[in-house]
Amino acid sequence: MTTELSERQLEIVEAAGRILTSSGVSGLTIKNLAKEMKFSESAIYRHFTSKEEIIIAMLSFLAESIDQRLSNIIGSSDPKDKFIALFREQFRFFAIHPHFVVAVFSDGLMEETQRINDAILNLINVKMKHLMPVIMEGQQKGIYTNALTAEELTHIIMGAFKLQMFKWRIANFQFDIIRNGENMIQSILTLIKSK
Repeated sequence: MTTELSERQLEIVEAAGRILTSSGVSGLTIKNLAKEMKFSESAIYRHFTSKEEIIIAMLSFLAESIDQRLSNIIGSSDPKDKFIALFREQFRFFAIHPHFVVAVFSDGLMEETQRINDAILNLINVKMKHLMPVIMEGQQKGIYTNALTAEELTHIIMGAFKLQMFKWRIANFQFDIIRNGENMIQSILTLIKSK
């Protein structure tokens, strides 16, 4: 399924991301969104039927963006280079679009609705779809440890990425996520390399 967003819908989704960043899930209301966009509430409703639909559109847009971007960067035959490229691209994207960090890494969203939970799960699955084959390939080539399964390593790595992004968010985006991301990438490669 492709999330075809009009230019105006994308503007609304990005504004929703900014509100999530500044005010959290409780602050994301149609009234606040209309105020942020300098629209009437009815103008927002012409593009989306509900707050839930806006959040799902945001998560779906992110999942498709991640899928497309990560599909385009996997060109190397070396699993280590692929691993580095995957995470560099993620850190680069969020450095440019920090307001999406809250959408991806907000535990509060999981308490909203089952449809939002499904969209979050889809986002996780898209990330795993790109990372797990890189881990498996590295294990098959003897580059990464086989002490854990590829799925276990993928979960640990994704947890480390989430923690890094969470720290950046609670620091109000005040440190260099690209530099810290590079340090995280190298640390993880050290941990997962075959002895």
